[in-house]
Amino acid sequence: MITKRLIPGLLTLLLCAAPAAANGDLTWQKWSDQSFAEAKAKKRMVLLDLEAVWCHWCHVMEETTYRDAEVVKLLSEHFIVLKADQDANPDLSTRYGDWGWPATILFAPDGSEIGKIRGYRDPEQMAAILAAFIKDPTPGPSVEETAKVVPSQSKFLSAPVREKLIGNYMAVYDDANAGWGEVQKFIHTDSMDYALARAADGDAESERMAKATLDAAKALIDPEWGGIYQYSDKADWSSPHYEKIMWYQAQGLRQYSLAYGIFGEEAYRETASDIARYLTGPLQAKGGGFYTSQDADLNAEMHGEVYYALSSEARLKAGIPRIDTNIYARENGWAITALATYSDMTGDAAALDAAQLAAEVIINSRALAGGGFSHGGSDRSGPYLGDTLAMGQAFVALYASTGERKWLLAAASSGDFIAANFRDEAGFITAKSGERASGSLSKPVASVEENIQAVQFFNLLHRYHGGERFGELAGHAMRYLASEQVTGSRRFLAGVVNADDQLAIEPVHVTVIGSKDDKKAKLLHNAARGLKAAYKRVDWWDPREGAMINPDVQYPEMEESAAFACSNQICSRPAFSAADLEETVRAMSALRVVRRE
Repeated sequence: MITKRLIPGLLTLLLCAAPAAANGDLTWQKWSDQSFAEAKAKKRMVLLDLEAVWCHWCHVMEETTYRDAEVVKLLSEHFIVLKADQDANPDLSTRYGDWGWPATILFAPDGSEIGKIRGYRDPEQMAAILAAFIKDPTPGPSVEETAKVVPSQSKFLSAPVREKLIGNYMAVYDDANAGWGEVQKFIHTDSMDYALARAADGDAESERMAKATLDAAKALIDPEWGGIYQYSDKADWSSPHYEKIMWYQAQGLRQYSLAYGIFGEEAYRETASDIARYLTGPLQAKGGGFYTSQDADLNAEMHGEVYYALSSEARLKAGIPRIDTNIYARENGWAITALATYSDMTGDAAALDAAQLAAEVIINSRALAGGGFSHGGSDRSGPYLGDTLAMGQAFVALYASTGERKWLLAAASSGDFIAANFRDEAGFITAKSGERASGSLSKPVASVEENIQAVQFFNLLHRYHGGERFGELAGHAMRYLASEQVTGSRRFLAGVVNADDQLAIEPVHVTVIGSKDDKKAKLLHNAARGLKAAYKRVDWWDPREGAMINPDVQYPEMEESAAFACSNQICSRPAFSAADLEETVRAMSALRVVRRE
């Protein structure tokens, strides 16, 4: 007999979800306050099945667990049952992301949590769990109160905390199989970003770790259609889960592109191209912009391991797995940044065109007053931090890739919107308001990952745009990350160390001076975009456009187009060729100083 007190020990981490489906025996409702009002009136508990469109294990749970007679009877008699797509509801997915997909959350009628269940549950397990909560609906250990975050006094990590986090980063690396983590294998985004940044600065051990992981992860690339699968459930990368999700497409494309730029190995360019052809193929909407994901399975009869082993011709004959055709601002922001990076490193002009087209699509269809963005076309609530944050990052990337100041101005507007709508006393919260008016979900939630991205966005925006407000916002997010509650909460926090480094160290900085229609200026700008650096600032000043947005360096008037590498507000001699620029960047980068308070 399974009791709720044993639930945490039963939970298996399954990072999958399934499409919401109608069920003839259960009356599934959408997430809403009205459902809780009904639960209160009928004295029933509430079960939330938080899922996604793309993934295998919720397909199985839908077809087995939620069609089992005993489970249906228990749910019908004692619960209001809700379904929500986690991709469509960033507030819910942020709050419950640590509970798998599918995540099953049980609530009392007043909206307070009483249980959280991670991953797939077969009918017998689910029936036992439900029966335990029906007998005793008091909260179980899975809903222990999260400690309140008390921001650090300093916006920088202390030396002992940095040492601990770097030690964790090294300790969780799998030397035998590569990658960070012991069982499920995927490219852990923050750990890889940190490894690439250190490798670009000459750290041989980080280069070894990054290369080994990138090489091993090629096993997750679809050889027929391109794109990268979500993860392997075996440590040697040999057992992919075949869903193709935008986060992994965008981060894989960005990081393989950076690896090509840093290491110069053709294999990384080829892998990046394999991801780019999928992103700008099946995941690209007809009018521009990008869809969200593609299912792991063709249908209940043909699962991913069978389907994706087929040739392209055989796949097409069998059918095409479902693509989630929602166009979300957040996912498009990720894609835009990745495509801009790919274009920077490879010179692929079509990728940059696709990125700019997607930005225009999202501006025209998702923009909110004041510089923010909605998630989709008909959000349940919001706005959500992730959408404006991802688009702000995309605008900074487009400014670096094109030199067009409209993108930097758009990024600044997004930064101001985030400050006005998502800042709280500790850091930045995921949603402007709670998911409900009362209960557990009335309390705002903050994401470590989103706050890492907020530090990186506001810091780069401060470097590019100037002024103090964006630097202060970067420090505000960093104080959240540097808190004891965050730095003591988990082992995978390389992103916090990377954010700390970016606050303390200037980016590699290049300014091109010359007309936007001058061929030589264009060549210099392309060379600056492709420099061997994971953390850089690239400006292109055409004096015909007026003063620079951030004139933190005074440049001389030039009779011909030239580029300057700068550090600590000191600049190199002018460079008139790509080779010249690379040499001056190398010299000036050595002068960068670390400033930690």
